Amino acid sequence: MEFLPENIEAYAAEHTAQEPKLLQDLSRNTQAKILMPRMLSGHLQGRFLSLISKLINPKTILEIGTYTGYSALCLAEGLSPEGKLITLDINEELQPFTQSYFDKSKYKDQIDFKIGNALEIIPNLNIHPDLVFIDADKNNYSNYLDLIADKISSGGLVIADNVLWSGKVLDKPDQKDLDTQGLQAFNKKVHEDPRFENLLLPIRDGLMLLRKIG
Repeated sequence: MEFLPENIEAYAAEHTAQEPKLLQDLSRNTQAKILMPRMLSGHLQGRFLSLISKLINPKTILEIGTYTGYSALCLAEGLSPEGKLITLDINEELQPFTQSYFDKSKYKDQIDFKIGNALEIIPNLNIHPDLVFIDADKNNYSNYLDLIADKISSGGLVIADNVLWSGKVLDKPDQKDLDTQGLQAFNKKVHEDPRFENLLLPIRDGLMLLRKIG
């Protein structure tokens, strides 16, 4: 499902700041060599993540779901000079590809790439992130939020990707469709959670923005 006419999306991309050459190369190689390249954040969403990060200038970023590292590198553009980005992914097979792009970037010493189950890793992280990006298994979005809610700095921002899920969140899902069920539960949960104020943006496949209150 496309949320914008193709020509409008193309116009928006043409009038958005260009992505760095390293990200252009990463995007091309992900499209050519990696399964499910649609998971890549891409130019328009990537520049949004970069701009938000630059506005916050975070000391600590937590990303849940790395894929090939495009979004991590976009978020890293806003890190404070001594800042750190921790990115978590369960897919060991993509690690060499993704790490190679981290190593080529000027943020290589600021990115901590961890492989494993995020549900097991997060409780052991002694961090207070200013910015969190969730883009992993959809049925666990609510669980990830519960694990990070008390860690996030006051005024910190959480961004969750794919919350519109190609429009599937509008309908009653199949009993076996755990991803859609998980996203519907997450969207309802955050909208009612007094710890956060929220905004759902129809950018690409839907971005939920949450600001920690107090």
